[in-house]
Amino acid sequence: MEVQNDSVVSDEVNIPAGSIWKNINDAIKGTDADYTKIDLKKAILLLAVPMILELVMESTFAVVDIYFVGQLGASAVATVGLTETYLFLLYSIAMGLSTAVTAIIARRVGEKQKEDAGKSAIQSIFLAVLISLPFTIGGIFFSQELLGLMGADQWSIDYGYGYTQWMLGANVVIVLLFVINAVFRGAGDAAIAMRVLWIANGINMVLDPLLIFGWGPVPSLGIDGAAIATTIGRAIGVGVQFWLLIKGGKHIKITMEQVYWNSKIVVNLIKTSLGGIGQMIVSMTSWIFLMRIMADIGSEAVAGSTIALRIMLFTMMPAWGLSNAAATLVGQNLGANNPDRAESTVWKIGFYNMIFLVSVSFVYYFYNENLMALFTDNETVIMIGGEWLRILSYSYFVYGWWMVSVQAFNGSGDTKTPTLLNIVFFWMIQIPLSYWLAIELDWKHSGVFWGVFFSETAVGLFTLWLFKKGKWKTTQV
Repeated sequence: MEVQNDSVVSDEVNIPAGSIWKNINDAIKGTDADYTKIDLKKAILLLAVPMILELVMESTFAVVDIYFVGQLGASAVATVGLTETYLFLLYSIAMGLSTAVTAIIARRVGEKQKEDAGKSAIQSIFLAVLISLPFTIGGIFFSQELLGLMGADQWSIDYGYGYTQWMLGANVVIVLLFVINAVFRGAGDAAIAMRVLWIANGINMVLDPLLIFGWGPVPSLGIDGAAIATTIGRAIGVGVQFWLLIKGGKHIKITMEQVYWNSKIVVNLIKTSLGGIGQMIVSMTSWIFLMRIMADIGSEAVAGSTIALRIMLFTMMPAWGLSNAAATLVGQNLGANNPDRAESTVWKIGFYNMIFLVSVSFVYYFYNENLMALFTDNETVIMIGGEWLRILSYSYFVYGWWMVSVQAFNGSGDTKTPTLLNIVFFWMIQIPLSYWLAIELDWKHSGVFWGVFFSETAVGLFTLWLFKKGKWKTTQV
């Protein structure tokens, strides 16, 4: 208990103002600091800064990519959207596995079992390759059929299928990028994960216009060029990941002696990842159901909701970066047998997250239609999307705590609890309530927005209550 008490006391030490910029610089460059021992505020800063920058880069790429594809016409954009329907399923699985990988690697590093952390990293790579195989086969041999199944127009089936072939056929680079970056984040090498994504997406953004439109000796490849640019950029990123894993980061390294199939570790990874995969699939399918309700209301409701969601995702990147830092710190401190410090981490990050999201909510409340007007000039779409931003701004006080407490469960290895909560509050409450308000009571799009507000506020409060009970501290991975 003495170690725990000392750690908690040290957490109250303030970071000198003059050292903040030095710490930010260290965060971007990477540090070999022991996150289970250093001042907790400093640990949060060192991990959160690169995680935030990583997510900002990813969201920036998504905007740039669709901008260039958008210049090819509506059918090209539709092809990207329909292909992403299948990629969303892949992302759900990859992100679920990544959640387990971060928790297990963080636990091993916290236990000072770095060799075991390396072994777990190798097994996660094996699993990533296996996960990608069904999507690879479907993409290479059945891309036109898959597009047709989603209701693609004739142009997409005849000319856009090459994009689907590339994106699904080479999906292994996407999955590996997710999973290996999860290894680095769990180990505490968040700066490496950030730089890898910068490299991959930076190359992607340069190649996008070059391969889509052509230049000099480079031929114009149209929509296929967008997929090829993504594949090349992410493949180079994966190559850098492997090189850094073998060379050794600040906290983790793999060796050739560890490259063998270990059934015990694989089973543990699968068991832990099932909850993470479940969380993603529940969230994805609940969004699909909500969009189906909106489609019955009208295309302008769908458009307004879609634009509002993209605004929310972009503005929430810093909050997700902070939450991801919580997962790593919880896992490592539980591994170091210091649950009090792990809990203190969540309360501190939750407070920072709440302050950030409350400030965002003020922007949503007062400038919601101004934000919407940046993306469309349709007054009805602006009104609908603005209303969603305003209504959801009421829940951001709670939402910041929900994001961090969910990641605390995930970081501890308890991915089952958030999954069950998602099933109850999203499938059993959010969808029926939104339908009842929107269709039965004829509140139209407003009914969906209020249904989302109620369910997400409720799940946030309930999750925080469960976190406070502390059962997550006893999770073994």
